[in-house]
Amino acid sequence: MELNALRIFARVAELGSFTQAAEQLGLAKGRVSTAVQRLEGHVGTRLLQRTTRHVRLTADGEQFLERCKELIADAEQLQTMFQPATSGLRGRLRIDLPNTLASEVIIPRLPEFLAAHPLLEVGISTTDRRVDLVQEGFDCVLRIGALTDTDLIARPLGVMTMCNLASPAYLRTHGTPATLADLAQHRLIHYAAKLGTQGAGWEYQDGAAVLVQPMRSLIVVNGTDAYQAACVAGLGLIQAPLRGSQYLIDEGLLVKVMPGFTAAPMPVSLLYPHRRQIAPRVQAVLNWITQVVEPYLMGSQAARAGRGSDTDLE
Repeated sequence: MELNALRIFARVAELGSFTQAAEQLGLAKGRVSTAVQRLEGHVGTRLLQRTTRHVRLTADGEQFLERCKELIADAEQLQTMFQPATSGLRGRLRIDLPNTLASEVIIPRLPEFLAAHPLLEVGISTTDRRVDLVQEGFDCVLRIGALTDTDLIARPLGVMTMCNLASPAYLRTHGTPATLADLAQHRLIHYAAKLGTQGAGWEYQDGAAVLVQPMRSLIVVNGTDAYQAACVAGLGLIQAPLRGSQYLIDEGLLVKVMPGFTAAPMPVSLLYPHRRQIAPRVQAVLNWITQVVEPYLMGSQAARAGRGSDTDLE
């Protein structure tokens, strides 16, 4: 039984598509299909149920996939077991990162990680949209905000302090809000993953409760850069992580407002697909990102103390 055939089968099963698996693996679709057929012949059972529209695991295929993942991870561990520490790890990594943390924190430190593991190939996606780890073939993602994913494992790293911001030009025109009642005379730049999303509101903490006061919004954006740019342009107020906005404050482009009515701190978490037998290269990058990011977050020590083990989101 060839290890490469197991990898091909696992990717087809996870994506539910021969075409997508072939694209991610850089193989011809016919080669992927042939590899799965030969594997089924070798184990003596049908692993995938194929129709014109769908590819689904059979009952045997579900059992086989779990063992298959373990075997692949075991094989990767064996391949590196007797390699000198200086040779590093091998293989490819695909990571998705928030724009600000990627550019300001992680990528500047990436040379040291690659120096320790020169045989690794790292692909980094920096986007504000929430990628699908399995469907898009990511090994791990760094998320800011509440977690809604299922079938993923979460490693909490800490939280990002929030602040309320406006441009000096906006405040000269509309005045500086000081109370919740003042917000009725102001407008909010609405951040939403989907541009059709409605319900712009000012989030604030009242003791242990987190409340939202509806506000007018003339513009909706779905990216961090556009969110900040719209605020600098004087289009309204924003509520953003202090970490990613500090340089705009330092340059005088944005000003803090209403410090007594800030949004709840935003959690930062590492997510990855599987709990059992994590590939050594994935474990290495998880630990490295944790080490690099935690010093920039609040509550990181508490997260480590309370974590024990990563959390299954199911």
